[in-house]
Amino acid sequence: MEKTVSLTTEELEFIRKGSADYTKIKINLGELEFQKQGLIKQADKIIEAFSNNEKILIEKYGENAIINMQTGQVTHKEK
Repeated sequence: MEKTVSLTTEELEFIRKGSADYTKIKINLGELEFQKQGLIKQADKIIEAFSNNEKILIEKYGENAIINMQTGQVTHKEK
């Protein structure tokens, strides 16, 4: 016949707290992954918009155009 023993209060509390803390961390990591995926989608949209706008600006100002992002002035590279 097996003898039943019990954990000490401290041992049981350690296991319970550790398990709860680990579960919280896993949930937080999952939430962070969702946020990360959302940010990646936003970045992809921005990159796509920039790429489309770049094509429009190249058509309008030429491939050699240099745009000053502070002033908006457009100059051209000398060949």
